[in-house]
Amino acid sequence: MSPTTAPSACNAPGDSADQTIVVLGIGNVLWADEGFGVRCIEALDRDWQFAPHVRLIDGGTQGLYLIQHVQEAHKLLILDAIDYGLTPGALKEVENEEVPRFLGAKKMSLHQTGFQEVLMLALLTERYPSEVLLIGCQPEELEDYGGSLRPCVKAALEDAVHRAVARLAEWGAAPVRREAPPPEAEMVTVPTLTLSAYEAGRPDAQLACRVGDERFLVR
Repeated sequence: MSPTTAPSACNAPGDSADQTIVVLGIGNVLWADEGFGVRCIEALDRDWQFAPHVRLIDGGTQGLYLIQHVQEAHKLLILDAIDYGLTPGALKEVENEEVPRFLGAKKMSLHQTGFQEVLMLALLTERYPSEVLLIGCQPEELEDYGGSLRPCVKAALEDAVHRAVARLAEWGAAPVRREAPPPEAEMVTVPTLTLSAYEAGRPDAQLACRVGDERFLVR
């Protein structure tokens, strides 16, 4: 079953309660390029304001707990690090019925398994977005605990945000550039984990293992 073959499973247009646009960044900022989607949400929240019916969500690794956000979305934009088999830092857009297939084709982490299930559950409950766009970035490095985005992936972030804003404008999100970032209390992402704070606070490699607890690593 796919969203295009089950039109009754989509949020019907015309009902103002169903016009919510959800922008969802998923991933784990603790594992280098895995944090790409969350960093995109951080940048969108820092630099842009949107119409009241637009919701920016730092989905992290919440998996099935994100189902309520997908079910309420009339249109859903997902930002994530995806292993497309491309050059690191390359962006690729996937839409509608193709999205679950790409999320499940080559899983990089548990959050992708969970989110593929979220989409299927939303379809089964007949509360699936009428439009879905996935903007994914090919990661370079994932096995760097406490690491940040690699330069090529960080460079792709600005383009990904530009693409997201362009599509959101088409969807009626009314994006407007902020004159200043929102107050910390209103930020979508955790202030202490912003990209600049995260990178500045990383301990030296001699003080913190980069790949995990060496007592549990196979040699």
